[in-house]
Amino acid sequence: MKYILGMDTSCYTTSVALVDLDGNVLLSRQTPLEVELGQRGLQQSKALFQHLHRLPDMANEVARVIDPKNELAAVCATCRPRPVEGSYMPVFMVSHLAGQAFANMLGIPYYAVSHQESHIQAGAFSAGGPCSQRFLAIHLSGGTSELLKVTDTGTGFEIEILGATQDLHAGQFVDRVGVAMGLQFPAGAYLEELARRGKDGYVTIPFSVKGLTISFSGPEAHAHRLLARGIDKEDVAIAVYNCLVNTLERWILNAMDTLGMDVKDVLLVGGVASSAILRQKLVDRLKKRDESIRLYFADPLLSRDNAVGTALLGLKLYRAYHLCK
Repeated sequence: MKYILGMDTSCYTTSVALVDLDGNVLLSRQTPLEVELGQRGLQQSKALFQHLHRLPDMANEVARVIDPKNELAAVCATCRPRPVEGSYMPVFMVSHLAGQAFANMLGIPYYAVSHQESHIQAGAFSAGGPCSQRFLAIHLSGGTSELLKVTDTGTGFEIEILGATQDLHAGQFVDRVGVAMGLQFPAGAYLEELARRGKDGYVTIPFSVKGLTISFSGPEAHAHRLLARGIDKEDVAIAVYNCLVNTLERWILNAMDTLGMDVKDVLLVGGVASSAILRQKLVDRLKKRDESIRLYFADPLLSRDNAVGTALLGLKLYRAYHLCK
């Protein structure tokens, strides 16, 4: 059996994956980078340093499950944040250059893709859709908050940004409020645990959606004011998630109204979209507003940064440019 190796070195996670030529996942490993308690992120240089020191472990992880010399068909790695000219971030150079080195050493094909395309591929794979060629996607993470029009090209995705945040990203909103509460960064999982114990609706955080532009700086400031007033952390936490749901509901409905699109499929990916609270509340809200809208959520593990989508994109490229020869 032959396999495609996927590699992704994002701002906060080192990821590696193997898929076979039928698209079955053999290996998926995601290792968060280390962030000191009280810090709200990592400098690119420090993230890059951690990725470099994990390369030997990544290679060992692959070698434990397959024989790379005989069983690897191709390597695919992320090389940039988005599939557009000029898109660049230093951390992705680790996966890109290491992927090239592995492929060159083994004499096998190497493919480079974008981090955002990998998110969309992993999301569609694990959610079982959308199956249509054109659909909407929402990418919510610590570094991206974008509403996208996506066209599946067969070997990747054409992506047009329809809307975005004008200041903070959704993940930054969650993390900054969480760190202010004394939670470890990234704070999403810990904040959600608090939210489950909060009094839903006891306090509210206003949301900001103007057309297809969203904002989280105002909601963040409001959350800090609630904490300064002595409002319980649990109650502020559930208010944060309600603010996110309100934002997404209005954003999606505005997109449908503005574009007048027949497209009703919406794929949600990124670390923030892995929240179970957010998913259930958003599904319930939109069912009441427009039952024709179909939401697709990536599996929580594949909603966050991962290399499964990267490996699957590599498989598409391998099928198109190698097997057809």
